[in-house]
Amino acid sequence: MSGRADPGSAVDAVEQMPAEELLRHGLRRRGENDFTEAERALRAAVDQARRGDQARRGDGLTGVRVRAQIGLATLWRMRGDYRRAGLLFALTLPAAERTFGPRSVEVAALCNEWGVLGKYTGRFRQAEALYRRALEILEEARGPEHEDVATVCHNLGGLAHARGDHAAGEPWARRATQVRARLLGERHPRVAADLAAWAALVDGCGRPAEAEALLRNALAVSEAAYGPEHHDVAAALHNLAALAHRRGDLDEARARYTRALAVKDAVLGPGHPESAITLINLGALHRARRRPDQAEACYGRAVEALRRAAPDHPHLAAARRGLADARAELPPADVEPRRRTAPAREEPIAPAREETPS
Repeated sequence: MSGRADPGSAVDAVEQMPAEELLRHGLRRRGENDFTEAERALRAAVDQARRGDQARRGDGLTGVRVRAQIGLATLWRMRGDYRRAGLLFALTLPAAERTFGPRSVEVAALCNEWGVLGKYTGRFRQAEALYRRALEILEEARGPEHEDVATVCHNLGGLAHARGDHAAGEPWARRATQVRARLLGERHPRVAADLAAWAALVDGCGRPAEAEALLRNALAVSEAAYGPEHHDVAAALHNLAALAHRRGDLDEARARYTRALAVKDAVLGPGHPESAITLINLGALHRARRRPDQAEACYGRAVEALRRAAPDHPHLAAARRGLADARAELPPADVEPRRRTAPAREEPIAPAREETPS
């Protein structure tokens, strides 16, 4: 008899895949931003590998299980579930060291992904230690001219940017761009992501014209490769907005911040903590335009996103200061008594640039 297929049968079919196939399926779906299906497949891979391994040895430490846990923790980080991601990375590192060896590329991959999480949550010292361990392993295993090495260099540059140490970060970003360009060609979209990260550091070193040229190149390549809605497009737009903001072109800055935020909301979902820096900068711009009501809305969204995901991050303090200042600037009739806040004594956050993590 014909009719619509039972959706449960498709779910059962996926979960009956071998653990190795579930792992590949989950990673592929994660790359396609199908996070619900990716999580289901990766969880099933972990469970199936654990059951199979326990039947053989009882230690539950198969390579498939460890790789699936790394993939799952990375997925949770991408979704903004930073607490669960950090717990799973910490749980998985000793297993990865025992299964593959402490100098293995699998351990390097875990350290790199955990380092990205550390940067996003404001744990900068931990992130640097993880990145440097990953780099040392990969340079030994892959050689200095490998794309995985370029990825960690990119991320070390991004970490220096997050710390405000632009001079220290620029050599890392330059190396990442040059290595990947030699491997993939200068018009490759992953090279464009490196250019965008490098541009943020160049600007921080006081060379805004050079930074803008790098960013416009990166934006053109990313849009041609991915279309208008992609994380790398949003990052380049944000950084161009910050350049315009700093030179006082508020109309251009507002248009680019607004578009960057819309892309992030579409790609990552509203309320994702990666949107916070764009919201903070947009809030600062609205205050400069004497629109404290719009500034309050932006800062409030940033506070809510970071409060849940990264309560120790320095950006949360900046968002709260901006929110207090915006509320203090509202006309008295627009301020509810329970929300009155004294103006913060510190200046609102200056426009910042963000890098695109690999």
